[in-house]
This record gives sequence, C-alpha cells and structure tokens, in this order.
Amino acid sequence: MSRYAHDRDEARRAMSGAPFSVLRLGHRKGRDPRITTHLALVSRALGADQFLLAGDKDDDLFNNVASVNERFGGAMSCEHITGSMGWLKRFVQSDAGDGEPGVAVHLTMYGEPYREVIPRIRRDRPIVVIVGGAKVPGDVFKYANYNVAVGNQPHSEVAALALFMEAWHGEGGTERHFPNARLTIEPSARGKTVHDKADESEE
Repeated sequence: MSRYAHDRDEARRAMSGAPFSVLRLGHRKGRDPRITTHLALVSRALGADQFLLAGDKDDDLFNNVASVNERFGGAMSCEHITGSMGWLKRFVQSDAGDGEPGVAVHLTMYGEPYREVIPRIRRDRPIVVIVGGAKVPGDVFKYANYNVAVGNQPHSEVAALALFMEAWHGEGGTERHFPNARLTIEPSARGKTVHDKADESEE
C-alpha cells in the first residue's frame, strides 16, 4: 500500500468513530432466520456496533449472536424495534440517540453507485445502514439520506452489506481482531487451526 493510501485510510478510520448500526427490515421468524443471521454475523464481523431487527421478534437469533460474541469476541448488541418507519423518521430528523439527527443509508438496487456516494456521507454522526426484507415500505426511500446500490442488479442483501462495509471502512478496515475472544482462528492455507484460550490457560 502506498503511503498516501495508508494515510487516507487512517484518516478515514479516525473519522469513523460514530456509532454504526445495521437495521434489518421485515424479518419473518421461521422464514428468514438464515439470511437475517448472516446479516447479523456480517455486521458483527465487519465492525457494526448494533444490529437492529424490525419485523418479528426473534430471541433465538439474538442468542446465536450473543454466543458468537462470547466465543469469538466483540460486543455488538442486538435490539428488536417496533414501528420501524417511526423509528427511522425520528433517527434522521431529530434524535439518533443523543438528541441530534443521524444518517441513514438504504441499500437498494435502485440507488446510486455506493462507491460514488460513500465519500459524500458524513462520518461524525451515528449511521444506520438499512437492509430491506421481502417488501420495503416506500417511506424508506423518503427518509433515508442516501439510497445506494451495490450494483443495479438483483442479488444478495448479505453481499451488498458486506461490500458496503468494506468500502466504508477502507482497505484493511474490515480485518477485525477482537481482544476479548475466547476462540481465535489462525489463518492457514490448508486445514483448520483454532486456539481456545480456556484450554491454553489450563496447560
């Protein structure tokens, strides 16, 4: 990496201290657990502070995320919200948790190219990235500050979230290391090497 690129990415990460949340709309318990779980795991692994779930309440899904936090580290919280459009309107117009408006980014294949939009998004306010469900309310397009597309083609919302977060954090910014992890994976070209701090402490 060039020195310029390194300085650019360091500055970008330094500006990204504001809370980063992901809002999953329209979750259907019993029909969407796998895709929503993958969205939550991508959110956690790539640096989100909070995963918000609208639609059906799903304690099993939240317990799965808590289990991953316990084993692999991290502290991403999960919360079920009701009245998602009222919550979103309040977030962008009046209160993102500190009495001031936040920034909402809606991932949709109908939006503007995400790499062109990201440089325009302010980073000094809490941000929520909205991932739609089976049916996205029209108000989402109205309330979101930015409607962005990771390719204007039908594809996976999990892929869209991952690519957006990779671009948001900059080169290398998604290589997360959680200091409170009990299990750590040692990268390997072949095989599976996992270190368990509980086992190592008994040696």
